[in-house]
Amino acid sequence: MKAEEIFDGALRTLREGGTLLYPTDTVWGLGCDATCPEAVARIYEIKRRSEAKSLVLLASDLDMVAKYIRQIPSIAIDLVEVNDAPMTLIYPGAIAGEAGTAGDRWHLAWNAVAEDGSVGIRIPLSEWCKQLIFKFGRPIVSTSANLSGESTPQRFSDIVPEIKQAVDFVVPPSVDKESTGKASQILKVGLTGEIEIIRK
Repeated sequence: MKAEEIFDGALRTLREGGTLLYPTDTVWGLGCDATCPEAVARIYEIKRRSEAKSLVLLASDLDMVAKYIRQIPSIAIDLVEVNDAPMTLIYPGAIAGEAGTAGDRWHLAWNAVAEDGSVGIRIPLSEWCKQLIFKFGRPIVSTSANLSGESTPQRFSDIVPEIKQAVDFVVPPSVDKESTGKASQILKVGLTGEIEIIRK
């Protein structure tokens, strides 16, 4: 499959509400439209993970983040501008739909955010990911491609067949030029400039 066909296949899958297995700037991930509750529910099902645990999302840039967060803390802007390593920020005040409701492109899926209304979002350093998300036009889910409780696969070859068979579209490993195989750092940011380190 040619690079253009792979990209178009991944994009079409997102637009149709399907699930992806794809490389990020950190590890291989499971992804879907982060505004579609049904697709998000399918990710939890594939991972055998409780919906009580929130998911990390990927956005193409801060402009996209701003569409789904009530107010971006100024400290988050500073962090993103100087960042040169994979970094997930947990923002307060996600704009999400009501629990149990259908999705729309203007709200994050209710089952993609934490119970306190916060949400973890990363702007990936991978250009392939950035272009996919930019073209799609809204955030996508990015959770490690493993069954809940099992170790995170660092490379495509580490992913169990059950995961590969469960998704709607598998991006081939030939596309993976930028994954580090390591998880991102996670920082929780507040509106008054506070920062909490969740994972270094």
